[in-house]
Amino acid sequence: MRNGLYGLSYNPFDKHANPQQSGFQSNDFREMTSRLNHIKDVRGIGLFTAAPGFGKTFALRCFAESLNPSLYQMAYICLSSVSVTEFYRQFCAALNIDSSSYRAAMFRAIQERLYYLLKEKRRPFILAVDEAHDLDPRALRDIKMIMNYAYDSLYCFTLLLIGEPRLNATLAAPVHEALHQRITIHYNFTGLSADETASYINHKLSAAGGTASILSDGAVSAIHGFSQGNPRLIDNVMSDALAFGSQFNKMVIDTDVILAAVENQVFQ
Repeated sequence: MRNGLYGLSYNPFDKHANPQQSGFQSNDFREMTSRLNHIKDVRGIGLFTAAPGFGKTFALRCFAESLNPSLYQMAYICLSSVSVTEFYRQFCAALNIDSSSYRAAMFRAIQERLYYLLKEKRRPFILAVDEAHDLDPRALRDIKMIMNYAYDSLYCFTLLLIGEPRLNATLAAPVHEALHQRITIHYNFTGLSADETASYINHKLSAAGGTASILSDGAVSAIHGFSQGNPRLIDNVMSDALAFGSQFNKMVIDTDVILAAVENQVFQ
């Protein structure tokens, strides 16, 4: 049903909105995608960091969907403070190998399968580890050893570490220096600029059949000031703003409506 006040066929800022309909390719999205397309062929470690809500997982999903499955095998692991042994088990599951043995046996099996996929199948493996800031530091140490193949002369696979900015500080610690040196690509999201924030909002409104005219310039500036270019925060504020604007019978969502929406977000 189309919203009578703003002419929207659905709320494009709702978290359940179809990203294929309302997805927006920001500068961060393009930068991450470009680096992903580079590292998939050179292999090694790619490090991508951003605060929650900046769209790094969305960019990763789009990259995964773009891969030719006959040329690459990709797996995705989303961590939540797992143990080192559980990390190995998830790695084995991603490679479809037995995970019931000891860590040392799993380590050898992982290296052998990675080499097989690269040299025999000509289908290099890509492992994406999301929420990598939750990785056990001991798992980071073991990742360094997994990457070390044939006397450190060959990267058999691509490892993508996706996490919050605190992951950068973890990897910068002296104990992880050897792993840090193996990082081929690193990108930290900067967020939407003021112009991108306006384009992002307009893009989503257009996807739902609306127009930019339903927001004042001041409203857009207020949204950017609160969100600091975080797309998830923009979505949250805009969802509330559409509801409040309808409630107040505002044909144009102005700064007052945005301030009410921001206050609602702050005190939720």
